[in-house]
Amino acid sequence: MKLTFRWYGEDDSIKLKFIRQIPAMSGVVTAVYDVPVGEKWSDKSLERLKQVANGENLEFEVIESIPVHEDIKLGKPSRDKYIENYIHNLRAAAKVGVKCVCYNFMPVFDWLRTTLKHINADGSNSLAYSHEDFAKVNPDELHLPGWDESYSPDELKALLNEYKSISHEKLFENLVYFLKKVIPVCEECGINMAIHPDDPPWDVFGLPRIISSEENLDKLFSAIPSTANGLTFCTGSLGAGRSNDLIKMAAKYAAQGRIHFVHLRNILYTDDKDSFAETGHLTAEGSLDMAAIVRALVKNGFNGYVRPDHGRNIWDEDGKPGYGLYDRALGAAYINGLFEMTEGE
Repeated sequence: MKLTFRWYGEDDSIKLKFIRQIPAMSGVVTAVYDVPVGEKWSDKSLERLKQVANGENLEFEVIESIPVHEDIKLGKPSRDKYIENYIHNLRAAAKVGVKCVCYNFMPVFDWLRTTLKHINADGSNSLAYSHEDFAKVNPDELHLPGWDESYSPDELKALLNEYKSISHEKLFENLVYFLKKVIPVCEECGINMAIHPDDPPWDVFGLPRIISSEENLDKLFSAIPSTANGLTFCTGSLGAGRSNDLIKMAAKYAAQGRIHFVHLRNILYTDDKDSFAETGHLTAEGSLDMAAIVRALVKNGFNGYVRPDHGRNIWDEDGKPGYGLYDRALGAAYINGLFEMTEGE
């Protein structure tokens, strides 16, 4: 297991020297953030990320993410141009030693919550999703936490309209088309693609979700058998789908060599529908058995990259929602303990 930490580049308020002080931290997970989606990344930008990470004795082996342009997801004629740009970025990343790329194929929104500062019982705040609050959202007048600055109202409305003609089957076909182009390049340059599950794992605003369950993943791996076509096993995203058996899935896909990256976080179910709040990482804080999930991974041969996923804001930290320093550092320490104990059994 290689323990890593999400870092948003040199503009991140969390300094690399702090990340380096977390026990057993091997590297950072980052990306080029100042280039529009679908455009080419420069060698200079990637080399700079490697340089500053290595300067703090941290590796730069995982990118999260190289975003997939909406034209690729929609299957537009322009998709081939954007896929060629994606391939350029993969080759450039491989040149600086990147070995894993986390990406997603979610239309429009690659995560969705109804609040960024849910107040937990311990006084901390975290991301949360309320079924009741979501039911009140008017799709024609969307104002979503974390997304209001990503699209203008007109841009968002136009994009949602384009997806009205895209079924689950068509979106899956477009994913397979994309992967058939990029996976041979990944095999050539030693990169694993690790698709992130839908977050949350159900349709929103009529937008299809296609990576939400064991059935979906089996279909994807059958369509593209190469093990370079793999998974980011995100416990919080898959765990929000209450029919998902995370322990079984962790064991199954680890044994297949499909899990290249793991996001470990816990969530607490807050009603009998779909609602959940993000909590501290340890098992007792939420509804997921984190210890059993890690045991299933280790006992079935997983030896890839792991990071503590979303944390709470604690100790008066007012950090980027989900991505403050303190609670993710606590989560990393807990993850260290789980792996050390399980690997020693």
